[in-house]
Amino acid sequence: MPTIYPKCAPSEMMGLLVLLNEHKGEDDLARLADDLDLEIDEILPSSDFAEALQLVRMKDGRITLTDIGRKLLAATIRDRKELLREQLKRTTLFRTLVRALESSAEHQLTEEQVQQLIGVTVPSADSALLNIINWGRFVGLFRFDPEGRTLQPVHLRRSPRSPPPSSGRPPAGGGADSGPSGARSTSSSSAGNPPHNLSPLTSPPVGTIPVPSRFSRRTNL
Repeated sequence: MPTIYPKCAPSEMMGLLVLLNEHKGEDDLARLADDLDLEIDEILPSSDFAEALQLVRMKDGRITLTDIGRKLLAATIRDRKELLREQLKRTTLFRTLVRALESSAEHQLTEEQVQQLIGVTVPSADSALLNIINWGRFVGLFRFDPEGRTLQPVHLRRSPRSPPPSSGRPPAGGGADSGPSGARSTSSSSAGNPPHNLSPLTSPPVGTIPVPSRFSRRTNL
């Protein structure tokens, strides 16, 4: 799959897919945007990323659910996460991150190392990084350590006595990461926030797919 940076939250993409399914799996993208009271540019990030994950096909302004997309919508929450995880691992971006994380001697990657790997140099680099981290955490590809500000394997938990690795940046306050093990988080994302307002500490709890208010006019998930 191509290298593409997610510019939407999981809940936004899922909201679009649910609505498309209500439209019998195929419709004009402009009509879907109108049904959501949105401009078409506002749902393009979700449709583009869904297409990159092979969940939909886009042609001449029409969007159609693929067999993988239909399977995703028919699955349980847990199975949805597993399917999305496998699709993300097929992309150049997330495959590179997972391999780098697995081959790292310390089994972790700092934010600076992640930025070097993904090669984000545009002004919205921070936003792109946060979305990448949120997607990876959501499907259980990796976890984020807020103290050391590092990516870590989902099965790794640093000892409380071990000092956090220095990343050259002040640690983010706010408590434990909410990872696949069910650890608590001190904050949760507000429904409807655009992707650039998300952070590794405020992404949707694993196992849930809330639909933002701006994508929820006719979607039920």
